Amino acid sequence: MIGETLFDRILIRAAGTILALLWIAPLAYAVWAAFHPAAYEARFDLLAPLTLENFYSAWSQAPFSRYFLNTALLVGMILAAQLVLCTLAAFAFARLDFPGKSFLFGLILVQLLVMPDILLVENYKTMRALGLVDTIIAIGLPYFASGFAIFLLRQTFMTVPKELDDAARVEGCSLIGVLWRVYVPLGKPAMLAFGLVSVSHHWNNFLWPLIITNSVETRPLTVGLSIFATTDSGTTWSVINAATLMTSAPLLLGFLLFQRQFVQSFMRAGIK
Repeated sequence: MIGETLFDRILIRAAGTILALLWIAPLAYAVWAAFHPAAYEARFDLLAPLTLENFYSAWSQAPFSRYFLNTALLVGMILAAQLVLCTLAAFAFARLDFPGKSFLFGLILVQLLVMPDILLVENYKTMRALGLVDTIIAIGLPYFASGFAIFLLRQTFMTVPKELDDAARVEGCSLIGVLWRVYVPLGKPAMLAFGLVSVSHHWNNFLWPLIITNSVETRPLTVGLSIFATTDSGTTWSVINAATLMTSAPLLLGFLLFQRQFVQSFMRAGIK
């Protein structure tokens, strides 16, 4: 039994190591190519000279400052709208009684089963009817209401003792006051967990922004990087990898700096 347990541990660690190496291999290559001259793109020489010229070239060849601004505005707008709308909806489903409550919540759960790509054509028709094509708000509007966020926060709010509601009402809190003073503080771990997922997803979202945007003024980083990395541009792989690192750097740095808070927020949100 002891031998089997030791063997199982070795097997699990070996499998985890292999998966980790497979995951980090593309990132390791991107780092190597970005910090070395183009002549060393496929030559792994430990004595190869380091350079930052690839980053300067990438920054000067494309309007990445505008792409960063567009992406930051987009991600911030979506997250703010989701937290406000989904918190209100989750509170209503968790604590209020109204006609059709179960049916409406069932529709929200059905939304989780629908792939967003299926709705691309209908979303584009809607944005065109509203006159919002090629705007930042058109990229984010279809994502303002998140079924996953409503479900996650609703499950979190249902674990809050109703005695806290009564105590807050005795103190003179209104319905919104109860939500703000009782449920929002207790739901912060779940909100943080969802916020991390939302920011990561919409920072990397590509297909819908590619369809709905046409100009530099509205393109996010993912679309700008894809145009920058086209084969017709004549850009070397070292410069493309430098641009890739620049676009992914905020998420990588955020994870490295706050990985403990990331794990704790998911654990607190998941253990109910």
